[in-house]
Amino acid sequence: MMRLEGKKALITGAARGIGRAFAEAYIREGAEVAIADIDIARAKATAAELGDKAVAVALDVTNQASIDACIDQTVEALGRIDILINNAAIFSAAPIVEITREDYARVFDINVSGALFMMKAVSKHMIARGGGGKIINMASQAGRRGEALVAVYCASKAAIISLTQSAGLNLIQHGINVNAIAPGVVDGEHWDGVDAFFAKYENKAPGQKKKEVGEAVPFGRMGTADDLTGMAIFLASHDADYVVAQTYNVDGGNWMS
Repeated sequence: MMRLEGKKALITGAARGIGRAFAEAYIREGAEVAIADIDIARAKATAAELGDKAVAVALDVTNQASIDACIDQTVEALGRIDILINNAAIFSAAPIVEITREDYARVFDINVSGALFMMKAVSKHMIARGGGGKIINMASQAGRRGEALVAVYCASKAAIISLTQSAGLNLIQHGINVNAIAPGVVDGEHWDGVDAFFAKYENKAPGQKKKEVGEAVPFGRMGTADDLTGMAIFLASHDADYVVAQTYNVDGGNWMS
């Protein structure tokens, strides 16, 4: 039996990478999915590739008008929103003495404010239509502990863990479960940028950092987007109805909490 049969999901940052993998997995489980992304051309291409269970929606999580329009367009296309995955995020790294206010503001605007105000907008919709819902935030192992060169990103993901707890405790009275996934190191095109940061600041050859972090994972390799889909399906399903305000590590054993 498909675990998300008939459910309607909105996934941010879903045109590629982890978000796309979630969309593919949800469709396999019977859901219809809104592929929300700032890159609307790629979102449309992804939706076309995924078939008639997917629709592309433009979304800039730093802009409230864009958030509101995304919700309206998703409801118009799918009828309602049962599941939200806050996946849109960016990475940044620098030594403390090189962090700029501009970079800090950009990371927090997308990673934290974007997730918070998407939760607000979608939860208001869920409360108004009744019947509860599921919200899944994307945290990170970086939110569990500091890293010398990744202060701003780590802080943003720690904020996601905290927001998940607060929103979870607040919204469960409306039957809305809020939980989070904390991936470890996940291979994909975004890791080219991450590797470049470390090549610059740790004087490593291109690809060296990626090789090192993969070898350090107790499981024996970096994760893939597909490694995260099982948890995303579980948290969106009725199996997780009694799970509230939790953040689950899916990281090959990198972090224990």
